[in-house]
Amino acid sequence: MYQKYKNVEVVKPGGLELKDRLVGVQRVTKVTKGGRAFGFSAIVVVGDENGVVGHGLGKSKEVATAIAKAIEDAKKNLVRIPLNNGTLPHEQKGKYGGARVYIQPASHGTGVIAGGAVRAVLEAVGVHDVLSKSQGSSNPHNVVKATFDALLQLRGARTVAKQRGISLEKVFKG
Repeated sequence: MYQKYKNVEVVKPGGLELKDRLVGVQRVTKVTKGGRAFGFSAIVVVGDENGVVGHGLGKSKEVATAIAKAIEDAKKNLVRIPLNNGTLPHEQKGKYGGARVYIQPASHGTGVIAGGAVRAVLEAVGVHDVLSKSQGSSNPHNVVKATFDALLQLRGARTVAKQRGISLEKVFKG
């Protein structure tokens, strides 16, 4: 699922205390010759609030089973995101479909300034101070995936130093 990203650390759910956040539930209608058949789709974000996060989609005839399926799907797609003292290492843009998301680190005490689906993802990751802007489509499925696109492009200082082949001090001091 995350092949196009470099340095993505996929995490196994065993031993993690994961908290799930429901992003949205949609009622889906299929018209058949016997009338209308209703179903539900749920999108859920799970995370340990310490850098590990995943998202999942579940579909079912009942809301509760759709949410349960979404949680199981999210646990299969866990990744580790680099954090820096409760905020992000640098600003980043992400896009998926028509949704575009911009996330930017903020100083301590700012809080999570984000709306809807972006807030759910950032809080599940464990970011406490961040500024964000969601542009374009407000479809929660695409906004969640755009936020993941931005988060998966983040690189920590150690990763940058390793990729450039220089020491950690040289990354900061130039």
